[in-house]
Amino acid sequence: MKRILFCELSPFAYRLSAEKEILKRRLRDLVSGTSFATSRHPEPLPVVIYRHNSLIRRRLGNVNMQLQENKATNLALAVSHIDGVLIRPGETFSVWKLVGRTTEKKGYKEGLTIAKGRPSQGIGGGLCQLSNLIHWMVLHSELTIAEHHHHDGLDLFPDFGRTIPFGTGTSISYNYLDYRVRNDTTNTYQLRLWVDDEYLRGELRAAEQLPHTFHIHVENEFFSREPSGEAQSGGAPEEVVYRNGQVFRDVIDRASGEVIESRLIRTNHARVMYELTASQTVLAPPAQQ
Repeated sequence: MKRILFCELSPFAYRLSAEKEILKRRLRDLVSGTSFATSRHPEPLPVVIYRHNSLIRRRLGNVNMQLQENKATNLALAVSHIDGVLIRPGETFSVWKLVGRTTEKKGYKEGLTIAKGRPSQGIGGGLCQLSNLIHWMVLHSELTIAEHHHHDGLDLFPDFGRTIPFGTGTSISYNYLDYRVRNDTTNTYQLRLWVDDEYLRGELRAAEQLPHTFHIHVENEFFSREPSGEAQSGGAPEEVVYRNGQVFRDVIDRASGEVIESRLIRTNHARVMYELTASQTVLAPPAQQ
């Protein structure tokens, strides 16, 4: 029998557990000696390292589109606390240190969240799109990722205008699931973020040009049907579909254009939580020995 966790007993127990984790994170930060990036500069640094645009209103399965409208509001509020921030040598960028707690009093609305591997909703929901965009830009730089949480091996929604590889997303929840980046270089970086009617837009800038460029790509991507380990009502083992793939990060010498390093940064094996289309090929489960 599966052991029931305290946070699963009731909504109050869940809230109490969350507050405990929030307090623990605050105490750890207090004694860590970490120098957090807080200074913001209104003028852009001279070098554009990478820029990316992310469509705000996306069709995500059967999710209520009003949550997407609310997300636009939430993103606009959040980026106003980050835009222009400088990440100086030795400093750590933290999403939550700058954005703070998302509350109705601050103007945040109900948006899409993920709870126990399922779509849900909550005040300030949708900000994973912000951390996703920042993470994607950071992958094209020499910054060090200090904290990054994945979406627990689940492929929740069918692709809709996907422009970046599956598996490069992030999961954040105030404040104990954060996205943090440390500057271990001698260069100063800057994040520029804003929203318009359609897109969340971002630029990662720097004081000096980098000697390398970066390319992130997926290889060996496919869907597979595998036994879940659970029996169906008829006694036969249930089969589920997984999305598989490997995400690589190439480091390219700017002068010669040669790839000087290619490193595997993520292996995907995510359970698909939606119905695939007829055009999506699914490999059969491996034969039993």
